[in-house]
Amino acid sequence: MKNSILKYAFICMSAGTVLTSCSDDFVETEFFQSIEQRPLVSIEELESTVRGQYNAMRSASYYGCDFPMIAEVRSDNMFSNNASGYYNTVSNYSMVSNDAYASGPYTQMYRVVALANTVINNQPATPLTWKSSADPAVITAKANYLKGQSYAARALALFDALRLYGQEYAGGTLGVVTPTKYDPTALQARSSVAQTRTQIENDFDQAIALMSPTLDGTDKTVLNTISVKTLMTRYYLYKGDYLRVRTLVNEIVAANKYSVIGRGDYANSFRSTSAQNSMFELAIGTLGDLGTTSTSYKLLVAPNGYGNMKVLTALRTSYNTNDIRLSGISTALVLTGKYINTFDNIKLVRYEEALLNGAEAELNPGGTASKAVTYYNTILQNRILNYTPVTSVTLNDIYQEKKKEFVGEGFGMFDLLRRGQPITQRNTAGAAGTVRNIGNNLLAFPIPRVEVNVPGTPVVQNPGYSN
Repeated sequence: MKNSILKYAFICMSAGTVLTSCSDDFVETEFFQSIEQRPLVSIEELESTVRGQYNAMRSASYYGCDFPMIAEVRSDNMFSNNASGYYNTVSNYSMVSNDAYASGPYTQMYRVVALANTVINNQPATPLTWKSSADPAVITAKANYLKGQSYAARALALFDALRLYGQEYAGGTLGVVTPTKYDPTALQARSSVAQTRTQIENDFDQAIALMSPTLDGTDKTVLNTISVKTLMTRYYLYKGDYLRVRTLVNEIVAANKYSVIGRGDYANSFRSTSAQNSMFELAIGTLGDLGTTSTSYKLLVAPNGYGNMKVLTALRTSYNTNDIRLSGISTALVLTGKYINTFDNIKLVRYEEALLNGAEAELNPGGTASKAVTYYNTILQNRILNYTPVTSVTLNDIYQEKKKEFVGEGFGMFDLLRRGQPITQRNTAGAAGTVRNIGNNLLAFPIPRVEVNVPGTPVVQNPGYSN
């Protein structure tokens, strides 16, 4: 693709307002200008570009709001009342190729890819420098760690693009474009689903190979080896590779670096920057405040939000009355127990996900059911007052628990699709309507019009959408 979106990806804001670990001389220059002129020559510049990847992820069009909400509005967790017009075309399946909910996430996903490619392919003419050390071995290890983060970021962005725009569950075989070098003049076609998966898996493997665990720090706003492995469990669960999920979860648990958030701390965990269950979060804070474009504005009612995303009654009534999470869902179906400030960091990877992914994998062929029970009880004993541990669990128990634990965090639609379950369209009151089974072309989002209309592009549109 001669990707106007990829080219736009580098025309971004001055990094000075959003990056915290960068050299003064570099952050005053736009990424596009600096990268077009020369390679990155210092650890500070590499780190600045890596931080740029995280900034793209936190955009309101991506993990900052829209991407998770899209996955919830087409799920059996939540529905949209279309207040203020948000997610109307998503909920009623009336999207067209220039829909903002198609172009917004796509732009930011490929912005992540473009920035990651810059780090991955960086080849300075002279050895990298670093103000913190002159030791070549130390500099190389740090550079590899940053490059590993970039491989992981690219893998995640391509995975998200595949899930939203790929045809795997929409009756086709096309995946998404998988650029591995930054070249805004290139014309590249969409890869197949299988080819896209291969790229994602290679990227995750490269990330783990390059990132030394000895460099894992305490900063939750950057990826480390354990959070990358948890993202890998998300991907491999989606693929159905349960053996790989089990192996990864065993390593995550054995690392003993994180734990399930306690019942007493649950209410504040989404506002805390030091919660023991948070493995990777996107930094927002006062400088990056998302304001009316934030997730909290979609969840909360006036005067603190538009209140257009509601929890389905069936999900709310499924909670045990002693479950601390129930107190975070009002009788008016408002999710009040997670993001209540427009400046809250976005909890992108939590330890509870690793345990639930592991539990599901253990209940599939080759797994150990007793281990699934342990994972399940570990979470529930930290959620329900006077909880009595169970001695057995089913896959449906795990599915239901994941809905309860992660409602509002963007897993709903994707969990249904990967399990081969239909997506139910709902009206503005949450009532069920049209059911779309696997293979329905509208289960894939349209490729943005600006992408398919580039002269000479081999990128083809998904069926059912006009250019």
